[in-house]
Amino acid sequence: MLWPFAGQAEDLLEIFQLALQRDPLYASAQASHKADQEALPQARAQLLPHINVQAAAQTTDVRRASGLQHAHSQREAAWSLSLTQPIIDLGAWDQLRQSEFIVESANLYERQAYQDLILRVSQAYFDVLSVNETLRALQAQKKAANTQLERAKRAFELGGATVTDIYETQARLDLIHANEIQVKTDLQTALDALEKITGSRPTTLAELPYNVRLPEPEPANPSRWTQQAAQSNFIALQALLATKIVQKQIDIAKSEHYPRVDLYAQTGTASNRGIHGPNTQPRSLDSSVGLQLSIPIFSGGGVSSRVREQTSRLQQSRYDYEAAKRQAINEAQLHFANVQSGLAQIKVLEAAKKSSEESLRANQTAYEIGVRDNMDVLDAMQQVYDTQRDLSHARHHTLLSGLYLKASSGLLSEDDVLTINQLLKPVAKASDSSS
Repeated sequence: MLWPFAGQAEDLLEIFQLALQRDPLYASAQASHKADQEALPQARAQLLPHINVQAAAQTTDVRRASGLQHAHSQREAAWSLSLTQPIIDLGAWDQLRQSEFIVESANLYERQAYQDLILRVSQAYFDVLSVNETLRALQAQKKAANTQLERAKRAFELGGATVTDIYETQARLDLIHANEIQVKTDLQTALDALEKITGSRPTTLAELPYNVRLPEPEPANPSRWTQQAAQSNFIALQALLATKIVQKQIDIAKSEHYPRVDLYAQTGTASNRGIHGPNTQPRSLDSSVGLQLSIPIFSGGGVSSRVREQTSRLQQSRYDYEAAKRQAINEAQLHFANVQSGLAQIKVLEAAKKSSEESLRANQTAYEIGVRDNMDVLDAMQQVYDTQRDLSHARHHTLLSGLYLKASSGLLSEDDVLTINQLLKPVAKASDSSS
């Protein structure tokens, strides 16, 4: 059999929607995205007022050293309310701008994770279909080889063939059976990979019919795709944002040399004194308002070291960005070429499929009248099913290359899943033949 269970076929869109809900890698990326969003309010908080309340209560018991006689006891209580509002803090403003870059990078990371999910689901889906097609070809070949074995036995009984024909066909059958065992294992592995993403094992999958015309890349100009990849590839854009984040980190490090001005206000009282020191007058409410200036003078060279460190990291991030941009361009070129060559290969394999089928029929007829031997039929049979398998694989690979092309250019979306899903059709279930 080709599918272990009967049931309604699941298509690519259904599998993808299931993966959106269950894939742990995508869920992890979403959680990371939410966490990184908090960088902005945390940086903004450094520019907003900070209000603190303090309260204290204590009892003091004084005794003489000689005889520990009681001298006096005192109870004290105090509270204070303070407010600090940054007025001039260039480092905090730099951190705010840096946090905007961090949030923007987190958004790109989440979109990249979404694209990766589409690619992982599609790759796993078509891996299953490709292995299943290989199994289907082997089982059809096994059935044809069994038929050829019966023909060889009848021809041998009638004196029109030798026992060698029987041995050759049986040997081919044994080889097919061994390959079938391996391919069935490969199918289970492919299904396991799909289950790893969705958390459930599919029963049957909608497949790609041979008569469906595959879409060509639009536009058909490779330079347009490379330009798009250089400008919109998510990994390259994240690398560009990384340079901006490091640049702001340099500004933050430099700001440790700059003066800082804060507005400071405080009010409070104590039971026996003011909050600013001893007070022999009746209990009072002390309040103060003012500006506080802080000027860093020397920090042991740490600030200068951090500036040098971040300057070197800026150079590193610029090189990383250039490498990511070149990688994006290279991937766009590669995937565009794969789509174009795949479409051309499909046309050739479609013609080869027809030719190999005609060749098999001709060899079978020639074998029956004695002008072709058994190995010619077996070889022609092998060519038919190898061509069918290669054609199916080429079609799957070409569709996937189209998805990878869009991903390299930052254009892959659920619409592309819908487009491919419309090409898929449920297929009739085949019964298992393990003989």
